[in-house]
Amino acid sequence: MPLDPRINTYLRRLSSVAAPLELAARREAAEIGLRELHGPLEAVAAIDTWTVPGHEGHPIRVRAYTPDGAAPDAVLPALVFAHGGGWFQCSLALYDNPCRALSNATQCKVLSVDYRLAPESKFPIPLEDFYAALVWVSEHADRLGIDPARIAVGGDSAGGNLAAAAAIMARDRQGPAIAHQLLCYPVVDHDFSTASYQAYGQNFFLTEEVMRYCWFTYLVNEADGASPYASPLRADLAGLPPATLLICEYDPLRDEGQAYARKLREAGVDARDHLLPGMVHACIHMLGLTPDARRLFDLAGEALARQAW
Repeated sequence: MPLDPRINTYLRRLSSVAAPLELAARREAAEIGLRELHGPLEAVAAIDTWTVPGHEGHPIRVRAYTPDGAAPDAVLPALVFAHGGGWFQCSLALYDNPCRALSNATQCKVLSVDYRLAPESKFPIPLEDFYAALVWVSEHADRLGIDPARIAVGGDSAGGNLAAAAAIMARDRQGPAIAHQLLCYPVVDHDFSTASYQAYGQNFFLTEEVMRYCWFTYLVNEADGASPYASPLRADLAGLPPATLLICEYDPLRDEGQAYARKLREAGVDARDHLLPGMVHACIHMLGLTPDARRLFDLAGEALARQAW
């Protein structure tokens, strides 16, 4: 379908603003610009923040969102979530409203992981931090009020990359049992040759230039891009948990997300992909810009409701 008209207007306005080049300025612009798109804050039953051991014991934060209406003593399914931002930007604070909305939509306790960012912490440290948080959540399920048999992983964009890679890592390391993967427009391959990059790599919010910068900040060297933990599309996907992929129609990452869903199915994994019509990358932030962004949350809720926990 056509590009969402509200998003189209926003993109035209955005095109007249020069993008910052300095790392600190990029981070600040993302925090301010994306927050302006969020809309009203959603109410949840509770928010708790924990400090947990990340990779090699480095302390990181995990923020837990309990859905609105949940009973205080309820034992809930969990979604361990990695935020997007190209591995180098965005924060727990920026993702507060999206995580509230995800918790309410999925009726899961959403545990948002404050993994360390590149380039200060390059691959695989952000992934190892996220995986360490996943292990901690699984080991402390009783304390967190969650069911250890109902733990999903999820994330958007670069966070979807970390969630997909963590599912592979958990299989390889005989780690926590993961019940589901919720991957929102994920980065899954260090490659820029797809048709969707050609069609949407400019002027549709996420550009090829920006995505190349993301990979540059994340990887120690180009060869790391071939690692299945950096590019899950290149991994053996057999034995992974069921997956739901939510993919934006006007996104340079569209084709690799669809290819990942196909490869999961070919490996015998129950994987479903949904195209979000009229949407661009990062639409998890756009509830205040267009009501059609709600479709991402509706599909996330349906996917986890359908999951045979």
